[in-house]
Amino acid sequence: MTTYHFIGIKGTGMSALAHILYDSGEKVQGSDVEKRFFTQKALEEKNIPIFPFSETNINDGCIVIAGNAFSENHPEILEARRKGLTFYRYHEFLGEWLEQFLSIAVTGAHGKTSTTGLLAHVLDASFPTSYLIGDGTGKGHVNSKYFVFEACEYRRHFLSYKPDYAIMTNIDFDHPDYFTSIDDVFQAFQMMADQVKKGIIACGDDKQLQQIQTKVPVIHYGFSGTNDFQAQHVTETAQGTAFDVFVRDTYYDTFEIPMFGNHNVLNALSVIAICHYEDMKTETIKHLQNFTGVKRRFTEKQIGHQILVDDYAHHPKEITATIDAARRKFPNKDITAIFQPHTFTRTKTFLQEFADSLNLADQVYLCDIFGSAREDSGKLTIYDLQKRIDGSTILNLYNTDLLSCQENSVLLFMGAGDIQKFQEAYENYLTSFMSGQMNA
Repeated sequence: MTTYHFIGIKGTGMSALAHILYDSGEKVQGSDVEKRFFTQKALEEKNIPIFPFSETNINDGCIVIAGNAFSENHPEILEARRKGLTFYRYHEFLGEWLEQFLSIAVTGAHGKTSTTGLLAHVLDASFPTSYLIGDGTGKGHVNSKYFVFEACEYRRHFLSYKPDYAIMTNIDFDHPDYFTSIDDVFQAFQMMADQVKKGIIACGDDKQLQQIQTKVPVIHYGFSGTNDFQAQHVTETAQGTAFDVFVRDTYYDTFEIPMFGNHNVLNALSVIAICHYEDMKTETIKHLQNFTGVKRRFTEKQIGHQILVDDYAHHPKEITATIDAARRKFPNKDITAIFQPHTFTRTKTFLQEFADSLNLADQVYLCDIFGSAREDSGKLTIYDLQKRIDGSTILNLYNTDLLSCQENSVLLFMGAGDIQKFQEAYENYLTSFMSGQMNA
């Protein structure tokens, strides 16, 4: 039996793809660094072997899939090349795999993961569905009707995909280590749009997406009355957000989602639009209301009077949306932002925008800049951001006890690096503190 070997199996996309192949009956193994990642537990529960990096992992008969973070000089890649094994990069393999299904790509600068998770949840409740979500979650089904997957624009990797449908949430300037301008980003999305086979569901409130021209039908969604699918009469409930949906100015139905914030309404509206386009029943679509979320997107934990939230927000617009969602859900609590910038290039490019978005919180704590695998140094420091945010405090693993003074707060731990270790350090402090009080 062929073994699929994943180089960098703990990565979010790679682990999700490993789950899909395993669920589809394939033999799967992988390798990675020894550091523990949040994706690891689910792999271990399926007894998928995870080895330290070594060329001895590469055996005859393997099909090798490498994460995009690893260079051609990686010892396992060199060994796979030397043996002449079938070799793919992550996006290359995914581009071939999805061809056997009715595929729906979810792409955009922001909201990809949440929207992919939401769509997968709705479809999986009624149809055999395979899905790949950017939080490391994946599911395979040999008889899948739909394949829902997150398509990342970075380095134009999403041009390896030719999906039947695409949901496009927005176009924004990000990844400044690769893209040169918003026009460069737009051209990448235009090229992606040209590869879609059946139709595009695009946010019509996004000025960049309004300019997409392609041979397939484009269905627009948003709050504006010019959209094909419109969200109106948005109201917050005890459980989340309710809104009416109008299809080309005709009332369709009322939906509720267990999330807060206009960005979540838009994500849900895109799911409603694609499901309606595929002639699904309203009862199917209303599975939206029991969605439990995806990993690292406003993941909550309550300790005492504090709400601790783990969130992947790493762009100024995402930080703004996360703070807004927290204020809507917890109107009687202060909002404390704990932010770890991700990459020196992004921090430098959006330095003032980061400051402006973080200033929307009541208190701000900053962690050192996290350098990615493609960029591990820079002249910029966290103090360049701190001086733009009055009253902000630098946080490290040895002073997380400072957060305890935010007694009636929502603590938003935000970032795409390893911000979780700061939350874990604070939780360990609270556990020790409370244990000490009980034993006193």
